[in-house]
Amino acid sequence: MFDDCSVEQKEQFSGQHGKQQIRIREVIRSRRRNYAAQLDRCSNRWPRFSQGKINLKGKYVSKGLSEVHEFEKPNDERALNLMNSCAAAVLEECPDVVFSYGFSDEYSFVFKKTTKFYQRRASKISHINNQYDSCFWMLVKCGKTEGEAQEVLKGTHKQEKNELLFQQFGINYKNLPAMFRQGSCVCKTRVEDIVKYSENGTPVKRLRRKPIVVHSDNIAARSFWNEDPFLLKELGDFREDIGNIKPEYVKSFQFENKLMPLTWIVVRIDGCHFHRELNLQFDESHLKIVNDPDQCSLDVYMLNIVLIEENFRQGVQLLIKFCSNHSFLPDHIFCQFSEVHEFEKPNDEQALNLMNSCAVAVLEEFKDVIFSYGVSDEYSFVLKKDSQFYQRRGSEIVTALVSFFTAMYVMKWKEFFPQKELKYPPSFDGRAVLYPTSEILRDYLTWRQVDCHINNQYNTCFWMLVKSGKSKSEAQSYLKGTQAREKNEVLVQQFSIDYNALPLMFRQGSSAFWNEEEMSRMYENGASAEKSGKKVVVEHCNIIEQSFWEAHPSILNEKPRIV
Repeated sequence: MFDDCSVEQKEQFSGQHGKQQIRIREVIRSRRRNYAAQLDRCSNRWPRFSQGKINLKGKYVSKGLSEVHEFEKPNDERALNLMNSCAAAVLEECPDVVFSYGFSDEYSFVFKKTTKFYQRRASKISHINNQYDSCFWMLVKCGKTEGEAQEVLKGTHKQEKNELLFQQFGINYKNLPAMFRQGSCVCKTRVEDIVKYSENGTPVKRLRRKPIVVHSDNIAARSFWNEDPFLLKELGDFREDIGNIKPEYVKSFQFENKLMPLTWIVVRIDGCHFHRELNLQFDESHLKIVNDPDQCSLDVYMLNIVLIEENFRQGVQLLIKFCSNHSFLPDHIFCQFSEVHEFEKPNDEQALNLMNSCAVAVLEEFKDVIFSYGVSDEYSFVLKKDSQFYQRRGSEIVTALVSFFTAMYVMKWKEFFPQKELKYPPSFDGRAVLYPTSEILRDYLTWRQVDCHINNQYNTCFWMLVKSGKSKSEAQSYLKGTQAREKNEVLVQQFSIDYNALPLMFRQGSSAFWNEEEMSRMYENGASAEKSGKKVVVEHCNIIEQSFWEAHPSILNEKPRIV
């Protein structure tokens, strides 16, 4: 991205000539810029033709979130069904996920062996846990402290726990709901579904793949796997039952993915389907066109449709009419998130402020995150160089930050869009990249901010041309090959817009970081006292210049330069 920037674009970015131009030229010439971009493109991948599995576990759910929201102990049926519903949604959203198993706040998702999902980037024993928890919470409910309950159960075996439940509380463990004792399996099966109604009102049904939740006595038995044709097709048949499996054996296949020590960790998240063409998922029986077979599952095809119509609503109506005329209805419609929620083009200030608010929440929640930079639907989070967060396990770091950011986006939606309903949940993907030195880290952040300027300048011209009556293709052709100065002339001459007068947040993005601030505290006797403290702030500033880092040396733990 750096090499595509002309000197004029760099000059326009800051509105300064001289020192700014010299600094940018130095950055462009620096070989480190290429290294930073190459590191960003590097990512871990699963070995080909291996069975991929992702294990998700809630952060602080067992002892934190469950207590705050007063979950029933030892098992809350509604909370478990909520987990199951989310797992079913994952299987509906991702055709490559063929099976999942979950209990408590944990879920494991199995991908088919030949998956190319995200190009194979890799960014427990339910019964034992539940039996112990059932005994533990019954003891607590009858008056014992948590410490006393732990002592009572220390060293007890399965039979002793069963006797304790039956003799002291009249509970037959085997009669507890299967979901509590065995966990939940979510897999796909063919079910009849109404796809449309005929002219006389008769429903037209066809077989479709739908996720179902089952509670099996023994998912290790070959009968469970071999009786399901879909699992048989994706995973193969099992010749014999699986006996007692040692946890150490299963754990030996887990991919640790520990990140290199003493390097800057950057977790970059991007919105999924925020700015992407309409994407439809159809069942095989309804559609015989394959757009990209390599990206499709065996029985579900993905068809990418680019809406030619400039009016998005009109395009969707025509698409629905097309589906109806061809006797099928789509299983899913994934539209641009920004289009569906009618974000202002080229920049929606409230949407950007929502992203910034979520970034602030991430810094406040995870103390190892010291700086973040965001633009559009993207945010980069920098963890301190000596961070031991999750023992530097990359997959856990990425999922923790991405899931928290996504949850905050949903929770804060109404604060920024009180008059708009969230029509479907947003999703973000993420990756962890390592940068060995502060200089290369700063080159990465420079790259992202220059990219912000280039994209915003282009998008501002593009959308003004579209709003003036040109089609999207005409606007693209009009801007093809234009330089920064020419785009500025288009904005000034045709729309009377001074690009340098646009809000800094649009042109330079947003930086969130911890900052020392003087805070006053009032006491009961009316006296006040001043003291310094740290607070997360959001600024829209030039982070390319050395002056920003000299003004905030604590971010990268650098000593201020002595003049």
